[in-house]
Amino acid sequence: MRKVLALALALRRFGPGLAGGHSSGDKGLPESASPPASGGFRPDVEGLRAVAVVAVLLYHAGVPSVGGGYVGVDVFFVISGFLITGLLLRELEKTGTLHLARFYSRRAKRLLPLTVVVLAFVVALSWLLFDPVRMDETSFGVVAAGLYVMNWLLAVEAADYFAAGLQASPVQHFWTLAVEEQFYLVWPALLFGVGWWCSRTGRGLRPTLAVVLGGFAAASLAYSAHLTQAEAGAAYFSTLTRGWELALGGLLALAPASALGRVPGWAAGALAWTGLAAIAFAAHRFGDDTLFPGTAALIPTLGTVALIAAGSGTWQAASPSRLLALGPVRHVGRISYSWYLWHWPPLVFAAELWGKLSPVEGLAVLAVSYLPAVLAHRFVERPFLHARELTRYPRKALALGGACTVASVALGGLLFALTPIVPEAPENRVAGAAALRDGHRIQKGAEAVHPTPREAEKKENRPRMYADGCHLDLPETESPACVYGNPSSERTVVLFGDSHAMQWFPALDELAKQRDWRLLGFSKSACPPARISVYSAGLRREYRECEEWREGTLGRIVQKENPDLIVTSMLNRYRAREDGKGLDRDASNQAVVEGYVSTLEKLRSSGAPVAVIEDVPRPEKNVPECVSRSLDNLQNCAFPRDKALEEPRINARAAEEVGGATLVDPTPVVCPEETCPAVIGDALVYRNGAHLTRTYVVTLTPWLGEQLPDPAGSEARSG
Repeated sequence: MRKVLALALALRRFGPGLAGGHSSGDKGLPESASPPASGGFRPDVEGLRAVAVVAVLLYHAGVPSVGGGYVGVDVFFVISGFLITGLLLRELEKTGTLHLARFYSRRAKRLLPLTVVVLAFVVALSWLLFDPVRMDETSFGVVAAGLYVMNWLLAVEAADYFAAGLQASPVQHFWTLAVEEQFYLVWPALLFGVGWWCSRTGRGLRPTLAVVLGGFAAASLAYSAHLTQAEAGAAYFSTLTRGWELALGGLLALAPASALGRVPGWAAGALAWTGLAAIAFAAHRFGDDTLFPGTAALIPTLGTVALIAAGSGTWQAASPSRLLALGPVRHVGRISYSWYLWHWPPLVFAAELWGKLSPVEGLAVLAVSYLPAVLAHRFVERPFLHARELTRYPRKALALGGACTVASVALGGLLFALTPIVPEAPENRVAGAAALRDGHRIQKGAEAVHPTPREAEKKENRPRMYADGCHLDLPETESPACVYGNPSSERTVVLFGDSHAMQWFPALDELAKQRDWRLLGFSKSACPPARISVYSAGLRREYRECEEWREGTLGRIVQKENPDLIVTSMLNRYRAREDGKGLDRDASNQAVVEGYVSTLEKLRSSGAPVAVIEDVPRPEKNVPECVSRSLDNLQNCAFPRDKALEEPRINARAAEEVGGATLVDPTPVVCPEETCPAVIGDALVYRNGAHLTRTYVVTLTPWLGEQLPDPAGSEARSG
């Protein structure tokens, strides 16, 4: 399920307030607002939902001026914290306890029926439009969405949200609802526990809750700031890094209404305008490279607090509050939960049909999604919410919620069962590159391939270095002892580089066994061996860990390992940075070449020859997805070699400038003709992007063995 995420742009980044309870409970939405002091309905808060949902929708449509529209999620978290805490607090103060069954029944009957409807729509369209690989990924996503654990799935996989684009899952936006549901599980129990303790000790409920929620918010914010700096991709989705935003709204709900009501009208107006300006600033000035959430999330969340606080007293005197209470604005806020659920799947399916959408096309799709949003709100959300039978008997509502959860999981299972299976050829019977020896022609079809497209990204089909922890993730900076082949051999071969270098490990591992080498593997995700500074999309900041690992590993190779041969490679598409800014393409290419030359010279100082493997041609399509639906017509999955080689040949340019460096060009054995095949000798060539499958690389072992310099001639050994 990786890009992932795999995470652009894609996911639904808001949600808590969309599903948050109204302060009027289940009695409907009155046309006029009750006095704020009574805990009644807040039309300005309903309008604030509209501001948040519109910001997110515009962002997902790709409108350039709303590059930070994802802050709508933070607005909704604060709204949820405020409304739910206020609802529970009033019940605690009135009755001395909480009716948890009633609370959860309200959540279940409002949220879950609509969830099932949307997931059913996603399953149906995925079956009609997607290839088997995407169907497979979506089926697991539907299950995660139905169980409300999508955020943890994405956090664990550290999905690169900002690079996911419109290839993301049509249910990936459920991650925000997952955060909200987890909040619903913990928050009532926390307030109930504090209320029980206060009743036993005579302590004041609100002051005690303020201390507890304040401590929770401080701890969560500190953790959010830390994890955002360390692993921004995981931090974005974690409930633990978002909890302080909900607590912030909860703290506002603890403020006495009488105190807020005494705020002068002019002060409330100024506060409201300031809050609205903070949200607008974040939505306009933030972007995909903003470290988020962390402390940056303070701007939209405090802005939301200011807007809600300004409307808690004399909200009529605060102009933004009056604007938020206008009928059309409240209408959008009222359907925000439904529109949020319905807006994202059409964007994904439209991109599947027509390719990347322009902002205008994205807006058109959002306009179309308004219709099912309104219909679902009218005929699904509201009827279940106001059903008298479900209101009178909470257990029935809870049973309904359980049935909806089971149905959601079943829908995911159904899509998985409906996904066509591509037959898998036994790996030992796959010819792979050996088929090129008899005069290659593009394979027109296959009865079975290895690995299958659905299995290509599984760990067992990746190079062994993945499972051994020898290919480092983004935050890691020190490679473990990764020794393969014969650990006591007199010949040491080193593999060094990024994932495009690491993909050659299976062939080198075979050669190490055949030629009695001691093979060392050093690689790190998205980290070029060239001595340059780069930006990490996954961390959303300068990739400092790459520089630390690179220099440490270079020193280790040259000073400690005494290599006889060094093999290196890298992706050709890195963007070099200077003074914290990315260089233009020409300047960047030159900087990357110079940085790579510096690295190769450092490696050559060990006395060992260096083999530089050129990057493989880059497909213009997702090869596994194409093969999964075109096994009988594999020519549909081939792509022109001239377009695949348009990238600057960084590896070749750097190797030419360093004596003792040998260039190894895999193009003839990956793209042997003018058109690059997706399958060669029944072996799937690419597993994702421009990464070759382990199976095909293994079949390239004889070819690679002929291309590499002889380690026995190493100056390090002969000198």
